[in-house]
Amino acid sequence: MTARVLVAGIGNIFLGDDGFGPEVVRRLPPHGETVRVVDYGIRGMHLAYDLLDPWDALVLVDAVPDRGEPGTLAVFHAEPDPAGAAQLDAHAMNPDAVFASVRALGGTLPPTVVVGCQVDSVQEGIGLSDPVGAAVDPAVEAVVAVLARLVADPRESIADPPRPVADSHGLVVPSNRSEG
Repeated sequence: MTARVLVAGIGNIFLGDDGFGPEVVRRLPPHGETVRVVDYGIRGMHLAYDLLDPWDALVLVDAVPDRGEPGTLAVFHAEPDPAGAAQLDAHAMNPDAVFASVRALGGTLPPTVVVGCQVDSVQEGIGLSDPVGAAVDPAVEAVVAVLARLVADPRESIADPPRPVADSHGLVVPSNRSEG
């Protein structure tokens, strides 16, 4: 059995390092019929509607705060707040709001893994900072590794925490659990 996995690059390319997710998914190699890779940018409702389809897993690629030095990668399971209220905004991307929208639309969220990078700056401007730009290729490798596990054996891979990955400074980032 192979898993159907949705890989979602999220973030605003006009806000510096917030464009990390779209840049990573742009560089991902093709993964065949069971994996769909999409740059959602800031189209949260588009992602919410796509999550109404049956997926075995979701991989979110995003810029994240409070995960260490800029450029630090983190791979962790997201555990959405089941009580979160839907905040419908077709032109914004907040994962918690997307997850709440999916539930409000009657959908069920698949197990979710986040591949995130600590931002340096989300000021207006196009382009990633040097430390976040240096983390893009290692993030591509991390997504490829996560996908290999998910596609090979979705039941075991979802239950197991993702393996640690090295950040852009060569440091190993432990897998963490997050509340979405």
